[in-house]
Amino acid sequence: MKKIIKHTPKLDGENGWLATAPDANKLFSEPLKGNHQFDVVIIGAGFTGISTALRLAENNPSLKIALIDALQIGQGTSGRNAGFLSDIPHHLDANLYSKKEIEQSISLSAFALNKLKAYKDHYQIPHWDDAGKYLSAREGENVALLKKFIKALEYSGIEYEWLSGNPLQKRLGTPYYRASVYTKGAALVNPATLIRGLIAALPESVTLFENSPVSAIDYQQPLHKVHFVGGSINAEKVILTTNAYLSAFGIAGNKTLPIFTYASLTAPLSSDQISQYFQDISAWGTTPAHHAGTTVRLTSDHRIFIRNSFDYLPTLQADAAKREKAWKIHRQSFLARFPFLVNNEFQYTWGGMISLTRNQAPQFATPYKNVYLISGCNGSGVIKGFYLGYYLADYLSKIESENLRFILKTANPNWLPKGPIRQIVTSYRIPRDTKAARGDV
Repeated sequence: MKKIIKHTPKLDGENGWLATAPDANKLFSEPLKGNHQFDVVIIGAGFTGISTALRLAENNPSLKIALIDALQIGQGTSGRNAGFLSDIPHHLDANLYSKKEIEQSISLSAFALNKLKAYKDHYQIPHWDDAGKYLSAREGENVALLKKFIKALEYSGIEYEWLSGNPLQKRLGTPYYRASVYTKGAALVNPATLIRGLIAALPESVTLFENSPVSAIDYQQPLHKVHFVGGSINAEKVILTTNAYLSAFGIAGNKTLPIFTYASLTAPLSSDQISQYFQDISAWGTTPAHHAGTTVRLTSDHRIFIRNSFDYLPTLQADAAKREKAWKIHRQSFLARFPFLVNNEFQYTWGGMISLTRNQAPQFATPYKNVYLISGCNGSGVIKGFYLGYYLADYLSKIESENLRFILKTANPNWLPKGPIRQIVTSYRIPRDTKAARGDV
């Protein structure tokens, strides 16, 4: 069965993370041309794909592995996210999950964070801050969500700080938030710098092809055939680690929902602004208690990062008008929190994809013989995608573990509508949720 790939990742705005990475213009490979044969082809060289390749090569050094990306490394979703590496899953709810399930999820997140930190230390990857993270709220009803989060933290024995008023303002440099919960284990990174730094860890058995969008796939036996403009790969096994772009390959089914979101990044603050408003304040990042709210970061190079606004776009591509609309909302959110920075402009604004599921469960499946997929990281793609890739490699290598059994048991997303019904539902749900977040946008 041949599937034509109609929608592939495209450059969407100016990715500030990649633009400020130290090796932004470096190419790691030539585009794929000619006909090749590999044992395994991994499509998507983000955190999930690289993790899968690293672990698969470790388990099976003799395998010939091709790692493919449609764009330059760091240009895609892996280099466009908010850069939170949290040791605690975003969605902790003691009313929905057992204590054992919460503890297992925390263990997996900590495992991925520690693996990434080891790579960072070994390859001296910059733009990493062990800063912890805040979960914050301005609106009273969203403060109630913080208390639900605290219940799950206490249920699991996780240390936290509750902050409000002047102590919170001293931490963040803004009086905007009513309350926040701080946990200390997370890292804040430039995700484009990190994903590009991980390329150095790939062994010789892994061949990288960047700037190589897939045009079609023949799902067939004994070898699948992956087509490119001017080239092809025959491989026994195909692994799709494209997350939100999985629907373009015709096998996402009705389990995952690709959602567009947007981010902006300022130029560095002046030394006078730092001394006046952010004196003795280290890099920090906060996610919103309400899922439709705004994510904010103060980076270690003294830029302000803003992320909010959501769209369901079946074409998997946002146009300039969508980015312009998002930019205006970002500006409002920025000035609400930092009115004293009214003269500071955004230097970069870009779009990116996240893959959502109804019940926050990832999709970890085998739709055809020797075809494997991972999707539905629900906005936690760096950490969750990294450990899912690692354990998918173990699954292929027949290495059993308690973590793998847990993933296989829980990776079961609920059904989602498709086609016009999906469009109608998202057209109603996204504005409704954004309105409900109120001042937390």
